[in-house]
Amino acid sequence: MDIKNSEAPITTVTLDKNLIDAPTNNIYKAISIISKRASQINGDIKKELLEKLDEFATYNDSLEEIFENKEQIEVSKFYERLPKPHALAVQEWLENKIYWRNTADEIVEE
Repeated sequence: MDIKNSEAPITTVTLDKNLIDAPTNNIYKAISIISKRASQINGDIKKELLEKLDEFATYNDSLEEIFENKEQIEVSKFYERLPKPHALAVQEWLENKIYWRNTADEIVEE
C-alpha cells in the first residue's frame, strides 16, 4: 500500500455503519479486522520512520550538545501530516483491499 498517495481522510469523518459491516454482516468482526490492519500499518510506518531518522543520527557522549537537524525535522513533519493508521485501514476496508477469512466457517480435516 502506498500511504503517501492514499485517499484516506486526514481529519475525522462520519461513515455509514452499513458500509463498514457489509462484508462481514457483523460490525464487531469488521472493526476487529480493521483494527488489526491498522496495527500492521502503524508498525510499517514506525519502522520506515525510524529507518529514515537513523540516517540523521549522530552518536556522541556529550549531553550538552544538542543539534537541530532541519532534514530530520522535515521528515518528522512529513510523517505527522500523513493520515493516521486507522484512517488508512478504514479506507482499505471500504475499497475491499483487505483480505480476510472466517476460520470458524472452515471445515477442519483430521
